Amino acid sequence: MNFQQLRSVREAVRRGFNLTEVANALHTSQPGVSRQIRELEDELGIELFVRAGKRLTGLTVPGAEVLPIIERLLADAENLRNASRDFSQHDAGPLSIAATHSQARYALPSVVRDFRELYPQVTLSLHQGSPRQVAEMLLSGEADIGVATEALDQYDQLVTLPCYRWTHSVVVPHGHPLLDGEPLTLQRLARFPMVTYDAGYTGRSHIDEAFAKEGIQPRIVLSAMDADVIKTYVELGMGVGVVASIAYDEERDRNLCAIDAGHLFAVNMTRIAFRRGAFLRAYIFALIETFAPTLTRAVVEQAMRNTNGEELIDDQV
Repeated sequence: MNFQQLRSVREAVRRGFNLTEVANALHTSQPGVSRQIRELEDELGIELFVRAGKRLTGLTVPGAEVLPIIERLLADAENLRNASRDFSQHDAGPLSIAATHSQARYALPSVVRDFRELYPQVTLSLHQGSPRQVAEMLLSGEADIGVATEALDQYDQLVTLPCYRWTHSVVVPHGHPLLDGEPLTLQRLARFPMVTYDAGYTGRSHIDEAFAKEGIQPRIVLSAMDADVIKTYVELGMGVGVVASIAYDEERDRNLCAIDAGHLFAVNMTRIAFRRGAFLRAYIFALIETFAPTLTRAVVEQAMRNTNGEELIDDQV
C-alpha cells in the first residue's frame, strides 16, 4: 500500500470516476491510475469501484466504507508534512485562501498586505468562488482557509469561526428620488427596479427574507456575484442597488450615493473556516488573527477542540 494508490482512489471519486481527469490531476497516465487502483484492491481483497468494462461508474459498498479512511490517511500525511515544515521553515511556505468575490475584493486586500509585511516568504494563492465552492475547496484540500458569509457553517467537516458583522446599503445615482431625505422603507425601495446579489451570495437570503416577511415582491431586474458589477449597472440606470456596506467607497464610487439599509435587512456574519482535523501552520494562525483580531491562536485552538467552536466565541465578535 502506498500514498499514490490512495490518491488515485480519492481523485477517482473527486473527478466523477473519469480516469483521464484523474491522470491529469496526478500528473501520470490513465493506465498508471488503473494499475494503482487495481493493486490496492488486490492488496485489500475487495473491489472499491463498480465497473462497466474498463470504466469506473461508482463506489461499491466496501469502497464507500473505505473512502473516509483513505481520506483521513491522506489528510494525516499532509498534516505530518505541514508539522515538519512548521518546525523547519516556520515563516515560509504556501498558503491558499478561498473567498467569495466580495471578501476577496473588499475585506482581504488590507489583510493580505499587512500579512505580507509579517511573512514575506509565504507564497499566497487566492481562489474565488461561490460560498459552496469555497467550502468544497476547503474539503478537497485545495484551500487552507476560506472566507465567506453564506454556507460555511453548514458543513460539519469544517471548523467555522465568526469574524465580523456587517449590513447592507442601498446605492443610487445622484439625484435619485430615494435621496429626498425621507426614511428608507421596504415599501419605498420596492417601487424601483432592483439590482443585487445572486441567491446564496453576500447576505442575499436576508434581503429576500425581509421582503417576504412584509409580503412585498421586489422587482429584481439583475443579480450578480459581486458588488462592482452591481454598481456598474446602477450607474447605467438599470435600478437601485443593494450591496454590502463595505463595498461602497465614497471616494471611489463618486457617481453613486449610499443609503444605510441596516434597519431593513438582518445583520450578516462573515466567517472564516478550515478543514476539521487540519494542521494549521503558525502563519495561518497569524493570517486568521490579522483578518479578525479577536481570533487569537488560543481562541482558534479552543474552537478546534470543540464541535461548537462558533458558539464559544460568537459573543466576542
